[in-house]
Amino acid sequence: MNYTLNQLQIFLEVSQQQSVSKAAEVLHLTQPAVSIQLKNFQDQFPIPLTEIVGRKIYITDFGKEIAAAADKILNEVRAIDHKTLAYRGKLVGRLKISVVSTGKYVMPYFLTDFLSQHPGIELTLDVTNKTKVLESLKQNEVDFSLVSILPEKLPVQNIELMQNQLYLVGKAGQLSTKKRHPQNILEKLPIIYRESGSGTRYTMERFIEQKKLSVRKKMELTSNEAVKQAIIAGLGFSILPLIGIKNELQNQDLQIIPVEDLPIRSKWHLIWRKSKNLTPVAQAYLDYINTEKTEIIHEKFSWYEAVIDRLTP
Repeated sequence: MNYTLNQLQIFLEVSQQQSVSKAAEVLHLTQPAVSIQLKNFQDQFPIPLTEIVGRKIYITDFGKEIAAAADKILNEVRAIDHKTLAYRGKLVGRLKISVVSTGKYVMPYFLTDFLSQHPGIELTLDVTNKTKVLESLKQNEVDFSLVSILPEKLPVQNIELMQNQLYLVGKAGQLSTKKRHPQNILEKLPIIYRESGSGTRYTMERFIEQKKLSVRKKMELTSNEAVKQAIIAGLGFSILPLIGIKNELQNQDLQIIPVEDLPIRSKWHLIWRKSKNLTPVAQAYLDYINTEKTEIIHEKFSWYEAVIDRLTP
């Protein structure tokens, strides 16, 4: 047996994700690299760790035992690393954050410098939809969550980070942008929705309901990226957060269509459970955000503020 810590980490992630492609995404590796290391790891055992049924990978009972052992080994290795850094006076530990899908355009900029200052901190960043984000917070699986809609039933504390604005978006050149269209234009257009549980969908549906509009749902897609590509292909229109369409606006693939009572305005909030006992790492991050958020917004999101100013009547 001469398996490496890297192979243990890869096999553990594959077992948790039950997918080579998803494991590769989480580990920031290519899918072929994960497949090769998974095979090299498997070759060291006379009993199968995984099996393929159809196109899906399943972990065998033996593989589950190996995954549990790998988890213990890797935790011990992390403990050694943490103790070494702590002995040297460094801040060490894990920071766990869940982020709504559109938040992936926001959250990294509020993390980069903090992590650079504290190399002993391991980050777990889970990007998913609003429902799953709130569930991870409710189950105390994360330190913080990034949302644009504050939960109504879960007691939380929050820091307001920056504004979030959603506009009607279409393929460039499809509709005039020289005039502000009436709200009922939404009733005449094929509208593309996000999946149930998405914060963007919730916000869009609430707007449509409040305005008593009868909107035709063209299709439902599971990510903002998929929605953007469908719009670019000319399949329809959608209401999307400005923060997620920077490149498409610059490349003139998408356009913002002026509509009465749009944009829909909300705020990005970093939230945590009111009863949460913050770890030293989490408290340090909270202190960092309170101190640096204004400078981060000014430095990283000046384009965003400029577009909002230009679009505000």
